[in-house]
Amino acid sequence: MFTDSQQQVAALPWRRVDGDVQVLLITSRETKRWVIPKGWPMKGKTLAGAAAQEAFEEAGVRGRLSEKSVGRFHYRKKRRKAGDLPMHVDVFPLEVQQELAAWPEAGQRQRQWFTRVEATGLVAEDELQMVISSFEPQPRMTWVEKIRLYLFGQTR
Repeated sequence: MFTDSQQQVAALPWRRVDGDVQVLLITSRETKRWVIPKGWPMKGKTLAGAAAQEAFEEAGVRGRLSEKSVGRFHYRKKRRKAGDLPMHVDVFPLEVQQELAAWPEAGQRQRQWFTRVEATGLVAEDELQMVISSFEPQPRMTWVEKIRLYLFGQTR
């Protein structure tokens, strides 16, 4: 979408409640709009690992991370003294297994769980709306399926 855009990474924190997928959104620090945790790639971490670190710092969650991106969105990063910076953000799902009571940016942000439909209506970026609305977690494999996959290259 943008030429010469800079890369960021984001986590899509999610969980299942009564079989339904919920997404965790956080407020941005300045405008207080609903967003997902995102930031810059980090030296020594994979892109997904950097996204997981952002989820910890910004939302206070840890969990099972996928190294495979589920989508990308573009936006313009507002800067005070310079012009807007075009960004592309790769999104990595994080199945939340732990919500911390205290985390680095707890005093600067709110966090809240939403259905995918609700979350889609709350985020501003059209492409992020599409990533959230189309997100479908992969089912976990049972140990029997893992063995079959290892031995025979198939789960059934």
